[in-house]
Amino acid sequence: MGLLGFTIGYLDQPSPYLREVLALEGDRIQGHAIFQMNCAGCHGLEAKGKVGPSLQGVSEHKSKRRLVEQVISGKTPPMPQFQPSPQVMADLLSYLESL
Repeated sequence: MGLLGFTIGYLDQPSPYLREVLALEGDRIQGHAIFQMNCAGCHGLEAKGKVGPSLQGVSEHKSKRRLVEQVISGKTPPMPQFQPSPQVMADLLSYLESL
Protein backbone atom coordinates (compact mmCIF):
# COMPACT_ATOMS: atom_id res chain seq x y z
CA MET A 1 0.00 0.00 0.00
CA GLY A 2 1.40 3.39 -0.96
CA LEU A 3 1.42 6.51 1.14
CA LEU A 4 -1.81 7.75 -0.46
CA GLY A 5 -3.62 4.52 0.42
CA PHE A 6 -2.34 4.70 4.00
CA THR A 7 -3.37 8.35 4.32
CA ILE A 8 -6.87 7.74 2.97
CA GLY A 9 -7.30 4.72 5.23
CA TYR A 10 -6.05 6.68 8.24
CA LEU A 11 -8.33 9.65 7.56
CA ASP A 12 -11.30 7.34 7.21
CA GLN A 13 -10.83 5.90 10.70
CA PRO A 14 -13.53 6.85 13.21
CA SER A 15 -12.50 9.06 16.11
CA PRO A 16 -12.26 7.56 19.62
CA TYR A 17 -15.48 9.46 20.47
CA LEU A 18 -17.33 7.96 17.50
CA ARG A 19 -16.04 4.45 18.26
CA GLU A 20 -17.26 4.78 21.85
CA VAL A 21 -20.69 6.06 20.77
CA LEU A 22 -21.14 3.24 18.28
CA ALA A 23 -20.11 0.63 20.87
CA LEU A 24 -22.82 1.72 23.31
CA GLU A 25 -26.43 0.60 23.44
CA GLY A 26 -28.65 3.65 23.13
CA ASP A 27 -31.93 4.13 24.96
CA ARG A 28 -34.60 5.37 22.54
CA ILE A 29 -36.82 6.79 25.32
CA GLN A 30 -33.93 8.75 26.81
CA GLY A 31 -32.93 9.82 23.30
CA HIS A 32 -36.43 11.20 22.73
CA ALA A 33 -36.14 13.30 25.91
CA ILE A 34 -32.73 14.58 24.77
CA PHE A 35 -34.20 15.42 21.37
CA GLN A 36 -37.08 17.32 22.95
CA MET A 37 -34.69 19.41 25.06
CA ASN A 38 -32.03 20.11 22.43
CA CYS A 39 -33.41 19.61 18.93
CA ALA A 40 -37.19 20.03 18.83
CA GLY A 41 -37.00 23.82 18.76
CA CYS A 42 -35.68 23.63 15.18
CA HIS A 43 -36.71 20.16 14.00
CA GLY A 44 -40.20 20.16 15.55
CA LEU A 45 -41.67 18.16 18.41
CA GLU A 46 -42.23 15.16 16.14
CA ALA A 47 -39.01 15.74 14.12
CA LYS A 48 -41.08 16.63 11.06
CA GLY A 49 -39.21 19.86 10.43
CA LYS A 50 -39.61 23.47 11.39
CA VAL A 51 -36.61 25.78 10.99
CA GLY A 52 -34.46 22.67 10.55
CA PRO A 53 -35.36 19.85 8.15
CA SER A 54 -37.57 16.89 8.88
CA LEU A 55 -35.64 14.02 10.42
CA GLN A 56 -38.29 11.42 9.64
CA GLY A 57 -36.49 8.45 8.06
CA VAL A 58 -33.10 10.13 8.40
CA SER A 59 -31.38 6.84 9.23
CA GLU A 60 -32.54 5.44 5.87
CA HIS A 61 -30.17 7.78 4.03
CA LYS A 62 -27.48 8.55 6.62
CA SER A 63 -25.30 6.01 8.39
CA LYS A 64 -24.86 6.06 12.16
CA ARG A 65 -21.43 7.55 11.64
CA ARG A 66 -22.77 10.34 9.42
CA LEU A 67 -25.58 11.10 11.88
CA VAL A 68 -23.12 11.46 14.76
CA GLU A 69 -20.78 13.58 12.65
CA GLN A 70 -23.70 15.81 11.59
CA VAL A 71 -24.70 16.41 15.21
CA ILE A 72 -21.23 17.15 16.56
CA SER A 73 -19.67 19.02 13.64
CA GLY A 74 -21.46 22.36 13.66
CA LYS A 75 -20.89 22.46 9.89
CA THR A 76 -24.54 22.98 8.93
CA PRO A 77 -25.60 26.38 10.29
CA PRO A 78 -27.74 27.33 12.04
CA MET A 79 -27.29 23.96 13.79
CA PRO A 80 -24.83 24.52 16.65
CA GLN A 81 -21.86 22.32 17.40
CA PHE A 82 -23.09 19.87 20.02
CA GLN A 83 -20.92 17.10 21.50
CA PRO A 84 -22.74 15.34 24.30
CA SER A 85 -21.28 12.50 26.33
CA PRO A 86 -20.97 9.25 24.36
CA GLN A 87 -23.98 7.71 26.17
CA VAL A 88 -26.18 10.74 25.52
CA MET A 89 -25.16 10.66 21.85
CA ALA A 90 -25.91 6.91 21.69
CA ASP A 91 -29.35 7.57 23.18
CA LEU A 92 -30.04 10.37 20.69
CA LEU A 93 -28.84 8.17 17.84
CA SER A 94 -31.21 5.41 18.97
CA TYR A 95 -34.12 7.86 18.88
CA LEU A 96 -33.14 9.20 15.44
CA GLU A 97 -33.03 5.66 14.10
CA SER A 98 -36.59 5.09 15.32
CA LEU A 99 -37.99 7.95 13.23
